[in-house]
Amino acid sequence: MDYFVDKNSVVRQIWGNSDTILFIFAGASAEFALNKAVDWLYFTGKLPADPLGRLFSTVAYAQRIVFSDRTGAYRAIDKMREIHASVEASRGAAIPDWAYRDVLFMLIYYSVRAFELLNRKLTNQENEEIYQVFYAVGERMGIKDLPANYQAWLPVHAQHLQQDLQKSAFTSNLFQQYRKHLGTFRYLILREAQTMVAPPRVNELLGKRKISLLYPILYLYKASRVLKTDWLLKEIIFPAGYKSQIKGLDKSLS
Repeated sequence: MDYFVDKNSVVRQIWGNSDTILFIFAGASAEFALNKAVDWLYFTGKLPADPLGRLFSTVAYAQRIVFSDRTGAYRAIDKMREIHASVEASRGAAIPDWAYRDVLFMLIYYSVRAFELLNRKLTNQENEEIYQVFYAVGERMGIKDLPANYQAWLPVHAQHLQQDLQKSAFTSNLFQQYRKHLGTFRYLILREAQTMVAPPRVNELLGKRKISLLYPILYLYKASRVLKTDWLLKEIIFPAGYKSQIKGLDKSLS
């Protein structure tokens, strides 16, 4: 079988585990709110209307790509491109190429950051594996001017954080929607998780402190995974309506 992502790749470990995926979502939810192209996500109304539902639909596409053979992965990527093209046609404008690139950069950065936060430091080879998978996704989508490798990507990503993010009315509104859909308690947990996983530039723009109050709970959470009781914490943290979807994020790596 010609898999899009090698069966032994760390990318499968990352995107087949609900813990890392949820931290990827936490970081991306903060950075999305600051992106200068976030108005495109407001055009359809889907993101502010159901940010959690948007998470699971996005993750479903990502997992379909990561766990499919090459043909299936290309089909999923092409479908994403078709959906975006339909939105562009409805609005009568083109989504900027840099906006596609920024989303791809989020997937790369938060894949690395979430895994290292919850597990261990990645090797140079593993960082390159992650980058090359999303580089291939970007190429298939027709995104231009992507760096050739992970080391070349690092300064480009740093530049993106300085140039392509801003706090706006969309930022405030999106965080209001997070609070509305999560409730105050879960929303505060999301905010602290964002502080842990987001880069300093994102936290700076959002006015967050440098150290999250969740770090002691993170150590408890890691211990609960060893004891196989992490499901209990997830029961507390996430709304009842999404528990089946969260369980569905865990994929067999065999």
